[in-house]
Amino acid sequence: MRQRIVRLALVGGVLVLALLLLLATCGGGGETEGRPEKPAGKSTGPATRLAVPPEYTTRRGWEVVGAGPDHAVSHTTGRLAYLEEVSGHRYRLRTLDTETGRAGWTGEAWRPPDPPGFPKLLIVAKDDRQFFVTWSFGRAGDGLIPSETFVSLDVYDVVDGERRRVEVPWTGAPTVTTTGPGVLISDGGANSAVVDPVSGEVSRIAASAVAYPRGCTACKQLTEVRGQTAKGLLLSGVREFWVRGGWFSRGNAPKGADPATGVPTSVAPGLVLAKWQLPEGAKRAATHQMWTVHDAVGGKPVVSVECHTPAMEPGRYPQAVVSPSGDYLVAGNLAFDLEAGKGFCFEEEGGAARLTLVSVTDGGSAYGATTARDADEALDGEGRGPVRMSFTTWGVEALPPNTRLPEEETSGVGVFRWTDREGRLRLLGYPRVG
Repeated sequence: MRQRIVRLALVGGVLVLALLLLLATCGGGGETEGRPEKPAGKSTGPATRLAVPPEYTTRRGWEVVGAGPDHAVSHTTGRLAYLEEVSGHRYRLRTLDTETGRAGWTGEAWRPPDPPGFPKLLIVAKDDRQFFVTWSFGRAGDGLIPSETFVSLDVYDVVDGERRRVEVPWTGAPTVTTTGPGVLISDGGANSAVVDPVSGEVSRIAASAVAYPRGCTACKQLTEVRGQTAKGLLLSGVREFWVRGGWFSRGNAPKGADPATGVPTSVAPGLVLAKWQLPEGAKRAATHQMWTVHDAVGGKPVVSVECHTPAMEPGRYPQAVVSPSGDYLVAGNLAFDLEAGKGFCFEEEGGAARLTLVSVTDGGSAYGATTARDADEALDGEGRGPVRMSFTTWGVEALPPNTRLPEEETSGVGVFRWTDREGRLRLLGYPRVG
């Protein structure tokens, strides 16, 4: 499948400007239900023009046709990576510069283990270096036992595309995450392995080797590896959580919470979002919980907010999303200004969640939808009621019903996705204006 990128271009000349004004006022037929308008005549931007928030322009930018379902962005370099299928269930990693749309380095094509399908794509950082990581899980190929299954990792240096292949024998469906300085593979329980992206070294940690905090009986029930921090693995039990060889949640409970009730709901690089019960007898203990962002290195609370008991599936919802600078965090109907130490819960008086926030920019704008069940539904345009939230005013502004939401913003460019009528996924970069 061939990549197609429309690069940024400057519009110059009176004739071109007049043509663009004419198209804006009378051409194309408009946008309906989030579908792109079909530009008539010459275009200086992407061929696909979605309905997007007004702070982005669709007249400039870039477009990729036929990308895989995942993409990853290095905010320090402004480089975006995506996968494409080439032939015979072989795949190749491509990169582009998000500011200009220019193509970057391209990896060699390879075939993942069976069954075939687009590998997953992540990004990890260690020792001031960043790596794009593709992973897939399946049965062994040539030279290995036919019945053996393994996790296949390809680790690419973000700067030059240098690749390292790591294969980790694994039984059962794995969970692969990159919330710390390594690639963490876990089994949904307490067994895990960590792959060092610099050296390729694999460190296995069996459930039998897990050390529990003293006096925490709840830690030994439903023990699960939740993520990795710079100080070690983050684990939890039915209640309470801890970093292996590091800190314990009971000693880092936020003020006004029951210290024996912490449950991590989402982990992001350097941060942990946890839910806490209010003490028994507290005025709102029956209806509210405390949601706190913790520093992952030492466990200290950064900011908290009380909220009704919203829907929660640890590890999946609410999913924490952090702005590139690390100043803001959003998760479901929760929003945190980490720099100012303020939090807000968007809910109705009766406790119903008002919106699901799915992305946040360094400029303090967050995007979401009022009826989406989760982030994927909101980004796919299936939910109604797209909105923009401002961290300056904590106000929520409704956007037109067909507005597509940015998955993220980097280098002043919003990244959007859309699936066309032929089933091809399109990645689009629209610059922020003003």
